[in-house]
Amino acid sequence: MGIFINRGNADFQRILNGEYVDKTGLIAVVNKTLFSEKSMSCVTRCRRFGKSMAAKMLCAYYDDSCDSRSLFAGLEAEKDASFEKHLNKYPVIYIDMTSFITRFKDDDNIVSYIDREVREEIQTVYPDVPVQEGDDLMKFLLRVVLKTRKPFFFIIDEWDAICREFPSGSKGLDSYVNWLRRMFKDVSANTAFAGVYMTGILPIKKYDTQSALNNFLEYSMVEPRRMATYFGFTKDEVRTLAARHHIDYDELEAWYDGYQIGDEPSIFNPNSVMQAVDIGRCRSFWGGTATFKVVSGYIDMNFEGLKDDIISMLAGDRCFVDPTGFQNDLKEVHSRDDVLTVLIHLGYLSFDWRESECYIPNYEVAGEMVNAVKDVKWQHVADALQLSKQLLKATIAGDEEAVAHAVEAAHSDDTSILSYNDENSLACVISIAYYYAQNDYHVHREYATGKGFADLVMIPRKNVTKPALIIELKKDKDARTGIDQIKERKYPQKVAEYTGDILLVGISYDTETKQHSCKIERWEKV
Repeated sequence: MGIFINRGNADFQRILNGEYVDKTGLIAVVNKTLFSEKSMSCVTRCRRFGKSMAAKMLCAYYDDSCDSRSLFAGLEAEKDASFEKHLNKYPVIYIDMTSFITRFKDDDNIVSYIDREVREEIQTVYPDVPVQEGDDLMKFLLRVVLKTRKPFFFIIDEWDAICREFPSGSKGLDSYVNWLRRMFKDVSANTAFAGVYMTGILPIKKYDTQSALNNFLEYSMVEPRRMATYFGFTKDEVRTLAARHHIDYDELEAWYDGYQIGDEPSIFNPNSVMQAVDIGRCRSFWGGTATFKVVSGYIDMNFEGLKDDIISMLAGDRCFVDPTGFQNDLKEVHSRDDVLTVLIHLGYLSFDWRESECYIPNYEVAGEMVNAVKDVKWQHVADALQLSKQLLKATIAGDEEAVAHAVEAAHSDDTSILSYNDENSLACVISIAYYYAQNDYHVHREYATGKGFADLVMIPRKNVTKPALIIELKKDKDARTGIDQIKERKYPQKVAEYTGDILLVGISYDTETKQHSCKIERWEKV
């Protein structure tokens, strides 16, 4: 078994030895691109979304140094007509760029080491192919293919690791970009490679309006093309896991679902789901993959009111974003749209391409956003989040005065999104003020009830004994009118399908006195 060539199928075998959710259908998608103008694929998604697992699977499938037929028995790939045609038919070169970063970080000669080490190992596999003075990796590969009449399949895992670590304009980064061009934009690339598959977090960097490697077909969190299903877990896949391991599917959905990727409306974070299944409960695993410091560093720039957008999304809203101007470089972030696009690629936001809107996908990621808010010291918002535990306690206890004071404390005149200019802004503030409730409740903004939309509805999670809450917001009206509207439009009847006890809460804001009032009433079933 080689390091860069003839790696075989051992890595994929180890994956199968665990609990594997079948994503081998990806093979058929890649097979359709081989020996075509679309044979070079760059597939980028956020950390812990299965990039390396997919690369190892492809290595096992294409590698001609092993027999992987038994590994794919009964899996989706085996059912495709192209399966036999390409199974174990090509010598596979596999490079994990993070291994070179670990050894040669900050060394501008990193590309020379990559080219030399890979070339020298391949030379040992083809001792009959003469090595000429001045050969680089690409030239030697061409000589091998001309002799064997057998093109390579080339896999680069974490292709952008060097781009993320080396500063723009550095010798190391420029050498890497030129090396990629030499390997894959050279006219001989179609002779040398049956196909190329690169994984990473960021799409290929743009120079002016063009990609540095515009012959690659790119699949990303913004534009996944026909690979969306393979970016994470689908609802059906998670339901199967939940049933097998006797874990609550609704909890998995609230914590880890919410990614809209291309035409797939509901994709789960696969790593978090598997970890939750393993320990038997849901919690945040996000901090182990990327710290909130990454987020806070960007949003603290506050381009064009970016902080307001983050607060709005924490409250459950969506924000417009134009991802087309981003240069696909973490060091080239110059606008609000750039920051939001970075957060989409990193998995902190989901992207609805139809509406060109982004939003926080789930409870796990929202927790990291809250950490970021605290880290950049948005004091008024941080205080509101801190008080949210007391607010929920006061609401359940029926303490109307305490609720009014707590909501008032969440109102900050110097944070525009928290300035009440309409009832939607008031709803945003209330959602932030009740943020802590997400620990025990499914929180819904504009909840459909059959006879209108309740402003805020909180339905207890399973095994939570607290009452459901229906909150109606009013501006320049008595808080009692909120309670009356809840009853008149029969909001509780809809909510009662899910829970037992229900509290009706009316909250009002007086624009003249700048004061809040609250009324709380227990709903009596008739």
